[in-house]
Amino acid sequence: MKELLTLQFDGGSRGNPGPAGIGVVVSAADGTPLITLGRFIGKATNNVAEYRGLITAMEEALKLGAKHVIIRGDSELVIKQMRGEYRVKSPDMKPLYEEAQDLLAQFDSAKIEHNLRGKNAMADKLANLAMDRRADVHDADTSSAEIDLPSAAGTNAGQRFACARCGCEIDVRTPTSIRPHQQKPFVCQCGTKMMPR
Repeated sequence: MKELLTLQFDGGSRGNPGPAGIGVVVSAADGTPLITLGRFIGKATNNVAEYRGLITAMEEALKLGAKHVIIRGDSELVIKQMRGEYRVKSPDMKPLYEEAQDLLAQFDSAKIEHNLRGKNAMADKLANLAMDRRADVHDADTSSAEIDLPSAAGTNAGQRFACARCGCEIDVRTPTSIRPHQQKPFVCQCGTKMMPR
């Protein structure tokens, strides 16, 4: 896959160490989420959870055949260790660091950037849902204003959408195979969101 994918990761722990979870979002070049994953990882520290999130994000991207990635996370420690700006001192973190570096080397090009917490909202929400549910999650409540994702409503054959502004219509003949939480709403050429009829 030649397309540049964006990988966002997060990890958290309630108690440090305590019940921990990770959140991963792998997005296409146009910003469409291809993978959204929250995973409960048991008892861990925040830093271990962050590394687990990074490792899982890269594993998921490699499964898609990604060759070029931008990796973003809000853990300054993990980002700076991965870029060689900080040393890895903790014996618990060294194997995770080495695993992450091995995965990173499998991409033809990879850029690692620090992502401010507010721009990592979806990965954070997935990690928290995984901790709440103590299970894997693949979607999140997208009603929060801080997350700009389409509503999780799939389409069905025969469904019709119309533009309230100009009156044009769309008839769905074959529904998409894209998972509902990854779909974007239909938008008319005039720029108005189209609503089901």
